[in-house]
Order: sequence, then structure tokens, then C-alpha cells
Amino acid sequence: MATRKPTHENGAEPFVPEHISLKTLQESAKSCQGCPLYLHATQTVFGEGPTAARVVFVGEQPGDAEDREGRPFVGPAGKIFDRALAAAGIARSESYVTNAVKHFKFEQRGKARLHKRPKPGEIGACSPWLHAELRLIQPDVLVLLGATAGQALFGSSFRVGASRGKKLPSEWAKVVLATAHPSSILRAPLHEDRERAFDEFVADLKLVAR
Repeated sequence: MATRKPTHENGAEPFVPEHISLKTLQESAKSCQGCPLYLHATQTVFGEGPTAARVVFVGEQPGDAEDREGRPFVGPAGKIFDRALAAAGIARSESYVTNAVKHFKFEQRGKARLHKRPKPGEIGACSPWLHAELRLIQPDVLVLLGATAGQALFGSSFRVGASRGKKLPSEWAKVVLATAHPSSILRAPLHEDRERAFDEFVADLKLVAR
């Protein structure tokens, strides 16, 4: 099969429509070729939720399940996320959920597709989509799930550990908070470590709820 060459080398900006709505953004993003990640992903996985959402959650990128289904946070990390939202009293149906990078980056090993962290250039190339989502929704609270989400808005020096639990100054929302990505809970080696990480994650989400 012939390898497709990206139409643009300068990021997603040329693909973002001039007049934005959730529908026009979702439709336009389907054809995004702003970085080479589109070459191997099954599809663009855009954000979902109401445009009137008061809270926006931003993760890293789609995983294998998300890439196949075309929806954010539906895989194993998504199940942790949904369980934590319920424990914190936050309705996912009233929230907007998206990722900093809209295509799945992976390494093929046999039949398995293993997640690979996006590079800074790939995060930057995709940032026009996230910026457009935030301009459209104008949330009261913006929650950054993991380092990649933070780096998409605050630059490559952003670290979750240094920012977690603090209100971060930003033009994108009245309150910006950083916490762990739910996938980090799954990576904890011991059951008690996973339980502790989950409880800490829920505590952060309860701050969002308040």
C-alpha cells in the first residue's frame, strides 16, 4: 500500500474551520493531516460533551480502544475515569472530555498496538484543535489529566507533580487544575498502590466538583 504524505507540515491550524461549532470542529478534524500521526491511526478521536459544559477534562491521546471506537476515554483508563467521576459526584454527560492529541500514537508489537508518548512537536501540531475547543466551550474549570495535557497549554516544562492541587493561572478557564492521568493508576505495580492512587485521583476530582 502506498504511503500517504501529509498535506501540511505546519500543524493543524490550516484544518481548523473559521466558524467554529462542535459539529464543524468534529467534521473538520476527521480530515486533519497536520502531523504524521494521522498516517497510521484508524481515525481522528475528537472531544465529546455539551458545548455548555462547565468543566473540560483534557487527557493525553486516544488509546487502542478509543482509536477503534472513535470516542475519548472508553478503554481501561476510561473505565477508571468514569468510576472516579462517579465517586466525586461529577456527571460525565455534563462534562466535555477530550485529548491534547487527537490521533493514536503507537508501536506495533505482533498484533498488539502499544501506546507511545507524543513528542513535543506532535503536541504542538495538534494544539489548534484543543485551543478551538476551549474557545468554543469557555469552561469554568479546566482539568489537565497528566503531563501531556499540561504541556499542550503551558509548554514542555510543565510537570504534574509540581502543579497538582494548585490553581494555575490561565486564559482558558476561571480555574485550571492538574492531576494524574487515569492510566497512571493502572500502571501502579501493587493493588494497594492502585487503590491509593485512585483515592488521590478522586480527591482531586472532588476539588473540581466543589
